[in-house]
This record gives sequence, C-alpha cells and structure tokens, in this order.
Amino acid sequence: MQVAINAQLLSQTASYRGAGVSNYSRHLLKAMGGMAQEAPHLALTAYVNVPDFTVEGVQFVRSRLPLQQPLARIVWEQSYFPLALQRQGADVVHGLVNVLPLATATPGIVTVHDLSFVRMQEKLPAAKRWYLTHLCRASVQKATQVIAVSRQTADDLIRYFHVAPHKIAIIYNGVAERFQPHAAATVAEFRRTHQLPARFLLYVGTLEPRKNLPLLLRAYARWRRESADHDVALIVAGGKGWFYGEIFQLVQELGLAAWVHFPGYIPDAELPAWYNAAEGFIYPSLFEGFGLPVLEAMACGTPVICSDIPVLREVAGESALTFDREDERALAAQIAALLTEADLRRELIEKGRAQAHQFSWKASAQATLALYQGL
Repeated sequence: MQVAINAQLLSQTASYRGAGVSNYSRHLLKAMGGMAQEAPHLALTAYVNVPDFTVEGVQFVRSRLPLQQPLARIVWEQSYFPLALQRQGADVVHGLVNVLPLATATPGIVTVHDLSFVRMQEKLPAAKRWYLTHLCRASVQKATQVIAVSRQTADDLIRYFHVAPHKIAIIYNGVAERFQPHAAATVAEFRRTHQLPARFLLYVGTLEPRKNLPLLLRAYARWRRESADHDVALIVAGGKGWFYGEIFQLVQELGLAAWVHFPGYIPDAELPAWYNAAEGFIYPSLFEGFGLPVLEAMACGTPVICSDIPVLREVAGESALTFDREDERALAAQIAALLTEADLRRELIEKGRAQAHQFSWKASAQATLALYQGL
C-alpha cells in the first residue's frame, strides 16, 4: 500500500512554526516509520520542504520550491501535489494539518487539530482565517476519513462543518518518552548553565491572542501583590506568533520587567529540561484543539495549572488545578495554592504523571496506520 503524506508544515525553524502542528508531524512520522519497517506491504512517502529531517521507514520527497511560504505551499497543495500523487500511484493521501488536495481521486485522510479559525475568528489575521475556513471545510467534506485530535474538535467538526460522525476518528496526540523527571543535580546544572531564576513558573506556547497571556500576567501581578513570599519569577517561553504587542506592553505597565522573562522559542529537544526546572506550569489558554504542553509538563513531574476549558478537562482529567479562563483572581489563588501547599503539589505530581502515561505517539501511530489499512 502506497501512502502519501503531506508534511509540508513540518518545520525545523526556531520560531512558532517549529512548534504545534510541526511537532505533531515530526512525532507521528517517527512513530509510523518505526512500524512501517516491520510491515513490508506498507510504503510511506512524506512530502516535505525541510532539507535535514529524516526517519527510517519513511521515504522523503523534498521540494526545492519555497514551500515554507504560505501562498507557495497552498498553490503546491492544490496543483502540483495531485499530479505527484498520480505519478506515485498513491493508494491513500494523508494531510497532516487541516487540508487535502481537492483535485485528486486518491482516497484521503485529513487531520484537523482545531477550529479556532471558526470559533475565535477575531484572534487570527484575516487572510489566514479565510484560507483555513474555506480549505478545511472543503477538505473534510472530500475526505474519506477525518482524524480529530480530541473529542472537542470532533464535536466542532460536526457542529460547524456538518461532518458525518461516522467519518470522524478521534486519535489523541502522544507524549514522547523523553518527557520524564530528571535528577535534581541535572536540573540544578540546567538552571545554572541557562542562568535561570532559582524558582520560576513556566508557560510554553506561541505568543498569540488565543493563549490568554494578558490574563496570566495580570494574575501573576496580583499574586505578587498578595503574597508575602513572592520570589518566584515567571518565564513566558515561545515564538512570536501574531498580535503579541499587548503582552510586552502589559509587562511594563504592571512593573514586572524584572520578574517576567521571555526566552523565545524553545527547541523541542530542550523542553523536558525546562519543565523539570519549573516550580509549576501554567496554561491559561482561551481555546485549544488538544493542549499537548499540559501533558508534557505532567510527564516531567511538574504540577500544572490550566484554564477550565473543555479540551483541557478532557486531556488533563482531574490531574491539574483549573480556573475560569476569564477569572484573574481565581488564577492568582491557584498560583498561591500550588506554591504553598506541599501535599497538594505531591498529589498533582503523582496524578499528572499517571495521566500523561495514558498518551503515547506509538498509540497515535497505530491508530493512524489502522485507518490507512481501512481505506
């Protein structure tokens, strides 16, 4: 069986493009490639534009076109890619991020990560919102099977794009095995070499409106005002996405410049060390398709505070402290509880690790390959 995989959004750049759906593409290809080596009837071909990413068990077709640029990629997906599928003799085509080539008769599977471009239109640039809405709607209608990364995304596909429920398979993201607790000496050395504060709270994610970072900053400032022991810094890590100017302005207005640090994009390989070094992980998002950083932090033994939105309840279960996504005071109170209540911290760490162990890229890959076989 010949499977063609559109992985053009896989990126190795040190920016927000190297996170999120790029991580999904990278981890899924690695897991499926390992399984494909033991299945001689299965041939996986990934179409990418990165020059140095490779996985055993997967053949790569690398384009010389500037497909890291959105317009060029869109034209390629809808014009050249259908011809490539025909030449390859592909039995199945899988779009890893929201979109399929529309001008092809090859049976298709598309993974949809979220419908933020429908649910929160004001949080995205107009051109990006228009492209995602129209191409994703057309792709899920054309697809033989649609992968949703959460129950929430599946429900949104049914509600907003009228996708038949029988076409949707919920396949959760996974947590890589390297996300685990580190030895105390290793963590101390990491803090020293990176000149990190002795104690800090951590956020990891793209700097963009949907992540609700202004509320995080206001809640952190409130906690500092109300706490007698406020020597805990806040590190806001992640690449700059869009509409992020308010974040930096608010830090200055709140007088937090000495306590809030922005290290920028963190390479995926370094993330476990950052989680391990943190006193706690905070994910205040307004809307998510999955919320993988929550599980990665839990797997590292870092207690988590996250917004009480449906998908984070779905993913985190009862293993995190939660708060209403618009309630600054509630988040400040949860920060205080996490930093001062030792028994609560121990409970969160234990429950969090158990919760994270339920998600693996191996399971995600097995379920995805089963869909290929079904087609």
